[in-house]
Amino acid sequence: MPAQLSQSDRKILWIAAAAFAVLVVFAVLLATPESDQSAIPSTYSAHSSGAKAAFLMLQETGWHVERWERSLTQLKGGKNRIMIIAEPEKQPNAHERFALQEFIRGGGSLIAIGQGAGLMLPERSDITGFIGEKVWEKFSALTPTSITREAPQITMVSDVWWASEVSALALYGNGPRIVVVTYPYGEGKVIWWAAATPLTNAGLREPGNLEFFLACLGDISRNQIYWDEYFHGYSSSRENSFENRFAAVLLVQFAILGAAILLTFSRRSGPVRPSAPESRLSPLEFVETLGGLYERAHAAAVAIDIHYQRFLYWLAKRLGMSPSASIEEFEHAVAARWNFRDEQFVPTLKECASARYRDLSARRALQLVRLLHSYAVQLSLYSSSAKENERWKPSGNY
Repeated sequence: MPAQLSQSDRKILWIAAAAFAVLVVFAVLLATPESDQSAIPSTYSAHSSGAKAAFLMLQETGWHVERWERSLTQLKGGKNRIMIIAEPEKQPNAHERFALQEFIRGGGSLIAIGQGAGLMLPERSDITGFIGEKVWEKFSALTPTSITREAPQITMVSDVWWASEVSALALYGNGPRIVVVTYPYGEGKVIWWAAATPLTNAGLREPGNLEFFLACLGDISRNQIYWDEYFHGYSSSRENSFENRFAAVLLVQFAILGAAILLTFSRRSGPVRPSAPESRLSPLEFVETLGGLYERAHAAAVAIDIHYQRFLYWLAKRLGMSPSASIEEFEHAVAARWNFRDEQFVPTLKECASARYRDLSARRALQLVRLLHSYAVQLSLYSSSAKENERWKPSGNY
């Protein structure tokens, strides 16, 4: 027959179930949908559309590359620096747009990828496209440059193309569909791609794509690369950082778990029954009460009989005799064993043995008890049991 849960156990189960439900809701609300993240060319993504392979490849081959997870207003200088903004999910504000323009004007290079990145360019640009199925398509070089010389043909999946009146050098395209352009701005330059295919995990393996990507980066020994993740939703700021939000949720979960463990432990480790009330009487008060009881009952003979029986028990045990032996037999055994002779030994034992039949005074009873204890000390009757010695050790001089 299964055991029935108590009311307190049911309460704990309900609390645990409610806490678990809350944690599940938090996880669902804060989790980033995989389908949304998979289409972003992020350096954190190992999906086919991600850019983790390209980022790690640059790191392992000696490029000075780092993820940029801060606002563009924190860009310092532009010479020999490259900013990669691949298909951003949001647009910069006025201050960030101005900072990006100053970055390029000061000698920096911008690789802007996708239609959203085209809206960030320092000069107005028009990018058009069509609604239809995206397919892998090869685009040939249109102009002989250092970039097209390294990669005469690239592969891209794009449904947009350059249609701006801004004077720009077309690098790749098919007829009127131009997918890669470049133009100078101040001391720097801008390179626009229609799609991030050449640097994605899947597209990096296509012929010409890796060479094209590295040619856009330029000199490995001089250029510092900033790969933007700020416009993908990753931020090093405390308010917007996904990692900090995840850590906060994790801490909340640990706090709830710790509280549940503490409550369960304290409940199970507490007293299972009420503790016994402490006696109001101290041991000394108990002894005095018991002594008063004996005194009122005139039971001095009882106290003598208790000490006498205990004395005979230990004496017989030490001598290897029966406790029922006569007093004279004990006297001869004690004399033979320990060479002990005392004229009062036998009379004292006889008086103690007959005390239960006589009405003795308290004074005489105390004298007999002291004599028995004195003989026990002389014969070391209690030395075989240290606990017994401590229990019967006299508290003072008689």
